[in-house]
Amino acid sequence: MSSPKTHTNLLRLALPLLATAALFATGCSNGSMSSSSTQGATTGPAFVIGTDAPLASVVSFPVEVESVVLTGATNSNNLVSGSPTVDFARFNGLQTLIDMNDIDTGSYTGVNITLGAASIGYLNTGTTPYSIATMAATYPSSATTYTVSIPLDKTLTVATAGTTDGLRMDFDLAKSIAVDGTGAITGAVTPTIDVHVVSRTDQGGHIDTLIAGVLSVNSGAGTFVVQGPHGEQFNITTNGNTDWDGGATIGALNTSSIVEISGSLDPADQTLDADEIAILADKGLYATGQITNVTPATGAATSFNMYVRAVEPANTTLLGNIADVTLTGSEKYYIYWFHNPFTQFLFNSSALVAGQDVGFGGSTASVSGTAVTNLDRIHLRNWGFNGTIVAGSQSAANGTFQMKVTGFAGVLIPETITVYLGTASDFRYGLGAFTDLTDGTKIRVVGLLLKNPTNGNVVLLARHCDGLSFTDYATAAY
Repeated sequence: MSSPKTHTNLLRLALPLLATAALFATGCSNGSMSSSSTQGATTGPAFVIGTDAPLASVVSFPVEVESVVLTGATNSNNLVSGSPTVDFARFNGLQTLIDMNDIDTGSYTGVNITLGAASIGYLNTGTTPYSIATMAATYPSSATTYTVSIPLDKTLTVATAGTTDGLRMDFDLAKSIAVDGTGAITGAVTPTIDVHVVSRTDQGGHIDTLIAGVLSVNSGAGTFVVQGPHGEQFNITTNGNTDWDGGATIGALNTSSIVEISGSLDPADQTLDADEIAILADKGLYATGQITNVTPATGAATSFNMYVRAVEPANTTLLGNIADVTLTGSEKYYIYWFHNPFTQFLFNSSALVAGQDVGFGGSTASVSGTAVTNLDRIHLRNWGFNGTIVAGSQSAANGTFQMKVTGFAGVLIPETITVYLGTASDFRYGLGAFTDLTDGTKIRVVGLLLKNPTNGNVVLLARHCDGLSFTDYATAAY
């Protein structure tokens, strides 16, 4: 199963021009449970989380993660099972759980990360409509694998009492993928990865978004089992504090359901304790990605094009292509982590706009090549938008500033957009407060892209404001 992924606590954002409140969180993740420990050794769980620092125009960078081997204790231990292929380009400001394993207890001080085959996908703006071009990634000396050895910023401790520590692995695409003098991608890749030790209770240790297919349901116990991105199974636990999008309940799940889950790893039994669940599809088909074009541009849309970053089932023809989605008017619209009656007002067929990160659900019969129709659900998701702050646009009193979006999303959003911050919006990776939002600052805003229904302007509701100085990023607290 493929899936798209940073959790945050429940957020209320003031949006003065719409006179309402937004509740949302960001992200995407994959989960797994397996074992790679030394036979007979005392073991405990550890996990590895992945994210990325983006490169303009790159829309995909799938790479085989052959191993993530911790070093420094008596034994070396691999945190991943098999060789999962992870597309780091889709984690712009977001995080994913790559894997979780039982490994030998002890203290670890370093990690060796070995990568295998990789490719680079980028937006080809020379075609109408836009298309996706790909090229093979080439490591130094034309090697088929590449290993990065990194000392940990602090000791990673694995104990039998439960999950304590894990790794947050940030793949810096901007530093890794080479470009020539004209800015064109050459295909040469020298992986640059920042690694930090995080606890399961840290902001960087929360499972932001697990998208998975449901295998079985125990409604009475409030639990269900899902299948992860590489065939592994994961146990999900719900309780009275679990929020269900759209008024759904565990009783609505079936073995054709595809769900999105946010939550925390339970140190006692290595299950995922869910704090948010959305039913993305209940007929077997789900795809997620970024809208590239909407028809018509104003009024109720009858169709849209979307670059597909992840899809279930994986054997469809959509992944890595631009889907042609036809709307019938019967689709239901949702915003992940958004619990109020304004959802349909803020996101509907008239509120679709290029640049939005969305997911749609339907049946496999809805797909013919790259054409899709007869959808049941469309979900608006959070994503990271890179850009620069427009000089003189900052208003601390209103909690707003304007930014010019760059990179892949900048092609789709050519206009200057207004960013709205609320009391729960946070600042990371070199930014500490609103006063750090100075003229011309390079920034990534992770949040919801919306069309203002009163005037049609594109606005961005911010959950995270990230500095894009990677010197600061590498040393930021987690």
